Amino acid sequence: MIELTLLGRRGCHLCDDLSAALEPLLAGLPVALERKDVDADPALAGRYGAHVPVLLADGAVLCAHRLDARRVAAALAGEPWEPLELR
Repeated sequence: MIELTLLGRRGCHLCDDLSAALEPLLAGLPVALERKDVDADPALAGRYGAHVPVLLADGAVLCAHRLDARRVAAALAGEPWEPLELR
């Protein structure tokens, strides 16, 4: 089972958009999705706050700002993928 974490913040339309686009990709799959507010955790805010939304797969950055459906589908299928570096 893959563990996904969606990092975002309240009032972020990009976060809402990514979440809505992600739901159909996850339907019926054995995926654990956790949502976290970056503003509730100073460490997350410092590391990811300028990049939300950020989707992590097993702790590594899968996509940021917008959903990359191809990368998500590859990760869900168990295909290899390289984590993104956020700058």
